[in-house]
Amino acid sequence: MTRTRIGVAGAPIDALDMGAAVETIAGWAEARESRTVCLCNVHSVVTARGDAALAKAIVGADLALPDGAPVAWLMRRLGRTGQRRVTGPDLMRTYFGVAARRCQPVYLYGSSEATLLALQEAIRREHPQLVVAGAWSPPFRTLTQDEDDEVVARINNSGAVSVWVALGCPRQEAWIAAHRGRIRAVLVGVGAAFDFHAGTIRRAPPWMQRIGLEWLHRMASEPKRLWKRYLVTNSIFVVLAGLELLDLARPAASRGDK
Repeated sequence: MTRTRIGVAGAPIDALDMGAAVETIAGWAEARESRTVCLCNVHSVVTARGDAALAKAIVGADLALPDGAPVAWLMRRLGRTGQRRVTGPDLMRTYFGVAARRCQPVYLYGSSEATLLALQEAIRREHPQLVVAGAWSPPFRTLTQDEDDEVVARINNSGAVSVWVALGCPRQEAWIAAHRGRIRAVLVGVGAAFDFHAGTIRRAPPWMQRIGLEWLHRMASEPKRLWKRYLVTNSIFVVLAGLELLDLARPAASRGDK
């Protein structure tokens, strides 16, 4: 795979569309390669500036995809004409359709037991041929080494060739980075995608997604939990984006370009 990465607020994001991302993941899954995929939105790229572990996970990811509309917008302004979002929920749905046709079993890791049950029922309705090799809701604490070894063995023995991880940022990124090379599957961090597909959280209507206001819908849905994340990180991102665009607009000589 020819790789083009663009720095977005300091985070290197892969310039790929949905089709290329899904085909890449499916190819790795077919070969049962241990790979990591991060879905990057404003919250994650801004948080990574002050979180060394998250920054390392994104930099070291085999794919770091532009989940957030502002991330994709800045990539377009920085020269990647036509770059679109590759969101966790859409990536999951699209890949699951491909996985069902190619007989690639998946594993679901994270969220709550109730959400996992609802999610598996939704998957059976939408992708009846897809094999869900296993699902587990881990406790909200660090697992002991023995517990973690058991999880790794369980996933490796399940036959799953991709693991979809919903632990929230930055916990899921840390988890997939720590298990690269230990789990023989593609590890994909998808955040709230489990809840969206399970129907436990309502996703923004398509028109809000198209104009980049999905974050506003989410904040309105869970204001107590999300208001600070979106208002603070979005404001920081606007400043960082402005600085990057101002630097791009400067003459090459003044930037030190040759």
